[in-house]
Amino acid sequence: MGTRLQGKTALITGAARGQGEATARLFVQEGARVVICDVLEEEGRALADDLGDSARFERLDVTSIDEWDGVVASALDVFGELNVLVNNAGIGAVGTLDGMPLDEHRRILDVNLNGVYFGMRAARSALVASGNASIINVSSIDGLAGVLGMTSYVASKFAVTGMTRSAAIELGPVGVRVNSVHPGVIDTPMLGPSDSPTRPRLANLVKMQPIPRLGRPGEVAYLSCFLASDESSYITGAAIPVDGGHLAGPFREYSSGELG
Repeated sequence: MGTRLQGKTALITGAARGQGEATARLFVQEGARVVICDVLEEEGRALADDLGDSARFERLDVTSIDEWDGVVASALDVFGELNVLVNNAGIGAVGTLDGMPLDEHRRILDVNLNGVYFGMRAARSALVASGNASIINVSSIDGLAGVLGMTSYVASKFAVTGMTRSAAIELGPVGVRVNSVHPGVIDTPMLGPSDSPTRPRLANLVKMQPIPRLGRPGEVAYLSCFLASDESSYITGAAIPVDGGHLAGPFREYSSGELG
């Protein structure tokens, strides 16, 4: 059992599986009390039961400000304070500008953008009252660079990146740091099952990275743990990729003739 987050209470959205689950497990391992929030009730309750007294499950649809108010109040009631908010919940879809159904476009923006805004809005007072707090907004490398066929998703993640920086300016003077984490291609359920037709394409994509493999959820969770801890006390407004060097540019092997 570690102590990097000893005495802190964290609320994590989209925490029932994948990236959120890895973050919840690491936070508890490092001494935090965790409120696991998700619409996936069965998985979320099972995770909370597995983590024991340091964890509690709360059903949360991040697009509902009323539900947000309820889970923040519950966190305060059970654990006494709130020190860390991890806005991890997100959805994605592929589609052209004129091919994406408008309802799907609106849903992506509602979950990925409004869900983060509602979370920061609902938790603001509790985080400020703690005297030393951290908000971690999970964006994406697609919140730093465009990608073909995912305009709606990219729009939502770019907005999270900008919103994070504005919130950092507003909340820094009252003791709340706000940073965004930008995962690359991470091996989570969001990529689909192992036999999904998209898997071979993703495998080829990551082969071009400096670190030529899929990322692991734990590798992103460790960054979130650092940002949640007092070790990052002078970091706010940052946008930090965890992407195997994806945004640095594609890796190419050169012959000696090319280099000469």
